[in-house]
Amino acid sequence: MGALWGHILRDQLHVDETQFWACARDGARPDRGMPKPPAQALPAELVHLLVHRAGVDEREIAQMTLEQAMERVNRYWAEGG
Repeated sequence: MGALWGHILRDQLHVDETQFWACARDGARPDRGMPKPPAQALPAELVHLLVHRAGVDEREIAQMTLEQAMERVNRYWAEGG
């Protein structure tokens, strides 16, 4: 590995050679420290609807399962939302 290539990997891409090729060949993105969304994360559109149309507090929504959120939005529409 040349000095320039090593510099690019280390200082610009912040990966080692193994991580680079895993990404280039297999699409395996390197860990950038981003939190992974919970397995049961609510769809953004549903959260937006609950907050902005149904007037549900975000803290309450954060505690909801998908089923509870869907029930709540269905109740909103059934009540003439």
